[in-house]
Amino acid sequence: MYAKEEILKRGYKVLVIDDDTVVANMTMRVLDRAGFAAKTANSGAQGIELAESFQPQLILLDKRMPGMDGFETMEHLGENPRTSDIPVVFLTSDDDTENEIHCFEVGASDFIKKPFVPEIMIQRIMRIIELDIMLKELDDIVDERTRELSEKERESRELSNQIINALALAVDAKDEYTNGHSQRVAEYAVAIADKLHKDEKYKEELYYMGMLHDIGKIGIPDEIIHKTTKLTDEEYNEIKRHPVIGGEILGTIRAMPHLAIGARYHHEHFDGSGYPDGLKGAEIPEEARILAVADSYDAMTSTRTYHDTKPQDYARREIEKGRGTQFDPVVADVMLELIDADKDYHMKGSN
Repeated sequence: MYAKEEILKRGYKVLVIDDDTVVANMTMRVLDRAGFAAKTANSGAQGIELAESFQPQLILLDKRMPGMDGFETMEHLGENPRTSDIPVVFLTSDDDTENEIHCFEVGASDFIKKPFVPEIMIQRIMRIIELDIMLKELDDIVDERTRELSEKERESRELSNQIINALALAVDAKDEYTNGHSQRVAEYAVAIADKLHKDEKYKEELYYMGMLHDIGKIGIPDEIIHKTTKLTDEEYNEIKRHPVIGGEILGTIRAMPHLAIGARYHHEHFDGSGYPDGLKGAEIPEEARILAVADSYDAMTSTRTYHDTKPQDYARREIEKGRGTQFDPVVADVMLELIDADKDYHMKGSN
């Protein structure tokens, strides 16, 4: 993880594109106080031109602007090789879930609602920059090792494992109660795949998916992750964004495109009642159907902020109850076999 001071030492630049000069100037003052080098543009066209010359590490883009709106501006930024890799965060006063989803569909890293709280905005920007650093470094490392694959395949694989483990630990570290969750989900998923007679390559990729299935939670505010009381509808909707965020993050890793599958689809339900896309049955990738069962089992059999470790027979009943509705019945049956074989209840998180 990168400390704020380390990020600021790199001289990160932020471009604010907003036709509202009051909002743009206020945003710039907040960024200046936080230590960023910031510039503003008052239209999409000016922002596109300034982005190419200024070369910021992050763009804050107003979604609603006259003439060229935020979506069109982002499309132009994406078409230019000099600006296509710059993370974009939408600034919006809209409270519309469909529009929010569309922001991620067009490739935005996040969105910040107006009026924004300066401290929260800076924290989100720091998190996005931190992830961008990590992912770009991961891409660089993977690209370099791929070129040397003929002679350094073992070293490349080991390095990828270390980075994936580090990213998984970064997610788990957000909440002491979920520490180790990602690794347990990965291990349970591989155990299920083994009983389904999947080959080693499939199980290896599934393991990595399990390790990073919750990576999108890095984009969720800590106060929601740590909340011990019942979530409000707004907070629950915020939590539900993590599969989309995770899918977008992992989708940028060109050398391992399969990683995004687990992150995006592990909350889909077999009957179509899940999220974010409402897929059903075989529309849901098989790896995600396996991870959904493993994830739910570990959530029940580990201590969380909102409940203690549940007895294994409780988890068994819930898996059986969700067979064919929440869970793929074939995968659920395999999980039930694993539970029945675990006579001493070893498959659980630490109390």
